[in-house]
Amino acid sequence: MEWRDEAIILTVRRHGESAAIVELLTPARGRHAGVVPGGASRRMAPLLQPGAQVQAAWRARLDEHIGTLTVEPLRSRAAILADRRALLALNAVCGLLSFALPEREPHLPVYAATVALLDALAGGADWHAAYLAWELLLLDELGYGLDLTACALTGATADLAWVSPASGRAVSRAAGQPWEGRLLPYPDTAAADPARLNAGLVTTGYFLERRLARALGDRPLPAARLRLIDALARAD
Repeated sequence: MEWRDEAIILTVRRHGESAAIVELLTPARGRHAGVVPGGASRRMAPLLQPGAQVQAAWRARLDEHIGTLTVEPLRSRAAILADRRALLALNAVCGLLSFALPEREPHLPVYAATVALLDALAGGADWHAAYLAWELLLLDELGYGLDLTACALTGATADLAWVSPASGRAVSRAAGQPWEGRLLPYPDTAAADPARLNAGLVTTGYFLERRLARALGDRPLPAARLRLIDALARAD
């Protein structure tokens, strides 16, 4: 069994004396791991960095085996290392993908959105809203998407301010006012205000933790996401 595909490196961990187990996100095969011989060497370390884009070739005798990987660099995105908040975002993205995606199940929209987000992080662009949109997409792709198109109570599409924690549906400001303390902030990816974007991340975090993580055995979300949220809140 073998395949070739482009991929994003998610995690790298030492295996034996000199090899490394590398976890990838690929467009056609989803989250997929393999052993890179010599992957723990000094020569390979600069290449095997989370967030790097590579051309990967995987081979194994049987499909269910972990197999071996060879990788060739496409984009390193090393510029992210110079920006602390971008690096925190990179770690959160890779951590959440490794945590949430089922093995060997393709999610092409997640792959495409992740490439775009990582390019924004490396390019110094304003990525705050893109990161919020990425978490919303991740929830949607995994079956926990929010319905943000219209108010669940009135059908109104204007002045949406809240999200119901029970249904994941939007609620307008007027309709939700009596229950304001029980509702979550509306995650507005078009907002320019960092405080509103951070409020939206409170909502995506609620559904990541209460819906997705519980479905995966009630495991805690990756600490890398919490570190990012804390850094964004302090900057705001």
